[in-house]
Parts: sequence; structure tokens; C-alpha cells
Amino acid sequence: MTMSRPDVPARAPDPARIRRWRRNLAEERAEGAVYRNLAQRKSGEEREILLGLAEAEKRHEQHWIDLLGPHAERPGRATLRSRLMAWLARSFGSVFVLALAQRAELRANYDDDADATEQMAADERVHGEVVRALAARGRARMSGTFRAAVFGANDGLVSNLALVLGIGATGVGTSVVLATGISGLLAGALSMGAGEYVSVRSQRELLESSTPSTRSAQVVPALDVDANELSLLYRARGMSVEDADAHARAVIAAHAGERVAGGEEAPRADEAAYEEIGTAWQAASSSFLFFASGAIIPVLPYLFGLTGLAAVAVAAALVGIALLMTGAVVGVLSGSAPLPRALRQLAIGYGAAAVTYVLGLLFGGAVG
Repeated sequence: MTMSRPDVPARAPDPARIRRWRRNLAEERAEGAVYRNLAQRKSGEEREILLGLAEAEKRHEQHWIDLLGPHAERPGRATLRSRLMAWLARSFGSVFVLALAQRAELRANYDDDADATEQMAADERVHGEVVRALAARGRARMSGTFRAAVFGANDGLVSNLALVLGIGATGVGTSVVLATGISGLLAGALSMGAGEYVSVRSQRELLESSTPSTRSAQVVPALDVDANELSLLYRARGMSVEDADAHARAVIAAHAGERVAGGEEAPRADEAAYEEIGTAWQAASSSFLFFASGAIIPVLPYLFGLTGLAAVAVAAALVGIALLMTGAVVGVLSGSAPLPRALRQLAIGYGAAAVTYVLGLLFGGAVG
């Protein structure tokens, strides 16, 4: 596809315009580097897609080079975000980078750039959707374990902070608060691990029970051509009456003792669905470990000998930092802005802890 470019100004462009063009050129080069670095850590179709995106960014680079002319010899510097993404892609190549690249493509401002072509603006929108789809693949592969990890860490942070502050507010001794926190850690981690195991195991068993059996394909050659129920099978799987009848006739006609490509055999269990759910032991271990890692944080001040309001303040501060981090990670992976997710996580955690702390004060005062 040829890109129609805006006319290059006959007179020398002003310095501000040159700086903008240089910045755009640097950004395109940085984005291309991200895709090439990611491609080095991929294989097969995903690698080809990423290299295709890198080639597209080269077309955009050339547009700004043509406009800059001799000024292209001194390109500008990409933003810190773009340079950081290129480094992350080169060093890690994870789904986090794809999620960041998705947001970068969506932020592309060529719609409002008079010196960019309509094709370039359209390209960037398509690039954003391509990266979104690639990131979705990565999210699906890690979603089962990641969900258990995030929920486990968040629950450990919030529940044990609330427990420790609630008990501490009653006025009991530091040793009691510490024992309560450790007990809450162990009880919660075991409960979360067991719950995730049962949940994921049940999901996989449900998926297996809903997956069509492959045994039906083995009997196709023995079916009566004029009287069989194969079309009923395809209707039960969602085909219309006409499509089911036509498909059944085609399968029987083509089936000469071998499988026919295109669906005469019931597919195996959806591998993508299994990937998304994860395994029961992976989910259980992730939930246990991450709950424990979150639940230990509000206990740390008491382990190091702090007491009273000092312990409460340090515990709340440490948990607040951890909540911001988990919220930001979820925001990045979901392709949305990390700050709102981080603040939401913080508000929910602090809200729950504040309620239990106030109840602890009331209960302690009533008992006293």
C-alpha cells in the first residue's frame, strides 16, 4: 500500500516543527525496536506478526525522514517510556511489555498531526488491535496462575492488615497481635490454596465433561448412508438443520476410513480454555505462596519489635505500597492506566482495614 504524504514544505520548516518530526522519528524507531526485541523471544506465528509490525514502523520512519531531509541526520530522542519499553522487551519480552505497547499504540496522536498521513493514523489503530490480540494470548496463557497470585496477594495484604489492626486496637499485648497475625497468615494461605485447588479442579472437570468424545468419529465408516443420526449430532453442537444435514452427508461421503479435515471428528478439549484455567496445583500453590507473601507484610513491624501506633503506621504504610504495586500490575496487564487501578486497590484495602480498626477500638473500649 502506498502512503499519500503531505507536501514537504517548499521553505524550511520552523525549528518547532523540526523538533516534532525528530521526536516522531525517534518514537517510531523505538517502537520498531520493541517489536524486534519481542520477536527475538518468540517463535512461529507470533514472531512473524511482531516482525511485520516492525516493518510497518519502518514505513512510518521513512515518512519522517523524507520530511526532515538533511535534518534527519540528527534524530531526536525517544521518550523515557519508549526507551524503557525497548529495554524491557530486550531483557524480558513478557506480556507486560505487550500490554505497555498496546497502550503506546492507542496513545498515538497521528489523528491530530497535520504532517502525518491518514494511512499512518489508520496503521497505528490497527497496530494497537494487533498488539491487543497478542497481549490477550499472553494473558490467556498466564491468567489462571496470575489470577490466583493477584487475588492471593491482595487478600493476604487486606485480610491480615485488617486482622492485625483490629486485634491491636483492642489493647492486647504485642505478642498476642503477632500470634494472631501469624495464625491469620497460615489459616488464610491454607484456605486460599485449598479453595483455588477445588475451584480450578472443578472447572477442568466441567470442561472435560462438556467436551465431545472422539469415539463418535471412529464409527463414521460403519454408519448407514441412508439412515443415521450424524446430523443430529451436529445440530446438538449448534448447527442449523440444513448445515447439519449437509455436513453429515459430506462427512460420510468423504470418510473412507480416515479422518476428514474440517470437523467430522469431535474436537478434543479446548486447549486454549485449559491454558486459561491453568492446573489445580499451579493455582493452589500460587494462591498459597502469594497470600502468605502478602499476609506477612502487616506482621513485619511486630516481628521487628515495634509496638502501638508506630507498628500500626508502619504496617499500614508497607501494605499501602504493596497494594499500589499489585493494582498497578493489574492495570498494566489489563491494558488500562495503572494509576487508577493502583489507587482503587489502595482505597479498598485501607477501607477494610479502617473499619476493623475502628471496631477494634470500640470493642476494646467496651471490654475495658
